[in-house]
Amino acid sequence: MQPERPQDRDPKDNRRAQIQKSLQRLTSKFSLASRIALLTTLATTLILGSVSCVLYALVRDELEGSLDESMLRRANAAVASGIIDSGNYNATSQLLQLADVKIAVLVPGRVLEPVGRDPVARALITSTEIGVAGGQTNSSTRSAMLDGDHYRIVAIPVEGRGALVFAQSTESIFVTLDRLAVLLLLTSAVGIAVSGAAGWAVARNGLRPVRRLTAATEQVTRTQQLTPVPVYGQDELARLGTSFNAMLMALDASRSQQSQLVADAGHELKTPLTSLRTNIELLAQMAASSRPIDGTASAEIFSDVQAQIEEMSTLVGDLVELAREEPLPRGPEPGDFAIVVERAIERVRRRSPGATFSVELEPWEFFGEPHLLERAVTNLLDNAVKWSPLDGEIGIRLRAGELSVTDQGPGIAANDLPHVFERFYRSAEARTMPGSGLGLAIAKRAAERHGGSVAVSSVHGSGSEFRMSIPRISERAIVSSQAD
Repeated sequence: MQPERPQDRDPKDNRRAQIQKSLQRLTSKFSLASRIALLTTLATTLILGSVSCVLYALVRDELEGSLDESMLRRANAAVASGIIDSGNYNATSQLLQLADVKIAVLVPGRVLEPVGRDPVARALITSTEIGVAGGQTNSSTRSAMLDGDHYRIVAIPVEGRGALVFAQSTESIFVTLDRLAVLLLLTSAVGIAVSGAAGWAVARNGLRPVRRLTAATEQVTRTQQLTPVPVYGQDELARLGTSFNAMLMALDASRSQQSQLVADAGHELKTPLTSLRTNIELLAQMAASSRPIDGTASAEIFSDVQAQIEEMSTLVGDLVELAREEPLPRGPEPGDFAIVVERAIERVRRRSPGATFSVELEPWEFFGEPHLLERAVTNLLDNAVKWSPLDGEIGIRLRAGELSVTDQGPGIAANDLPHVFERFYRSAEARTMPGSGLGLAIAKRAAERHGGSVAVSSVHGSGSEFRMSIPRISERAIVSSQAD
């Protein structure tokens, strides 16, 4: 299928797209404050223009209505007084002669003109007035130009005698309307100017926190210093500033953790690397010398090298596991926590054949990553084996989704308890024993990734108890839905 070419589109769509591009190019040249002020000015202009037009139309209709009412009242009074006599037109015209009114009497077949035979009177008669004289309508009102002036013309019927037509100049009304138009124009101009200035001031002051955030962001980009910005008030922009500061704090904590992780990892890797370097240099010196390498010494050196390589591999694997920040995969699989614990026990037994375990397991269905939980449980068991005496017993209980691992070791000091699950943390007693200080941190991370938790209780000199709880498969689904 070939892509649509611009010339194949509807001309209206092309025109609309061109208008949108033109508007985008036009607005991109203005700042946000300028656009807000411009929109405020346009909105004020639209409102004031609409109000002015409506007000002008209402005043014009009111003035014309008042004039029509006055003329109709005077015409009806003239008809009611009985002064119109079709047999004496000149006398009638003299009685009806008014300074501000043009008058004509329309009789079927001819027109009675006012005194002086004003030629304007001839222009008063149109089909509208003829319809009134013929009884087709009760009255009529209209506007017309007579001899270059604006007039308002009314006609009322005279029973059996035709119609009486009045025409009065409306120049005074137009003068009033012109003055009103000038007044409305000036008022609207002042209102538009004031609204534009107010819109600009409000936009500048309202966007001041945004400018501070922009300056802070540029400062962070330029100097890499995560300095919080001052926050004033409790409005939406203040919340934005608070959220920005929280983000800076999270970034600072993440950077500190990353630096600490690199430093701790480098410290932990230094020991096996130093041992490997020493053993390799020793092997190189022996190979360069004329003395043969003793079989026992060679075996010890290679055994030490292999142990150091395994320790480095384990440390690198733990670091990779802790560096994973993504949540559980989209398709986690169901599993039985009891089976996971049994597999972990088998792995530890193969590594520590002299360890004694007391096991009580209940089935517990969960939803997640069985291999990750197996590694976490293995770390808890390895920790218990490492600290238990040779004749000690390790208790393993799984009830209602909570795994309890107890040992008969020396226990954990009170000041070390809050830190046992931190990365690379090792107590004074643990520094002389093998390990990287990452096993318990991995166990905590695995439990939290499955919506569970870990805890420890210990009395110094009386052993320790580690507890890991994992929600059931239905509870895990509820936790996931709430998190979404």
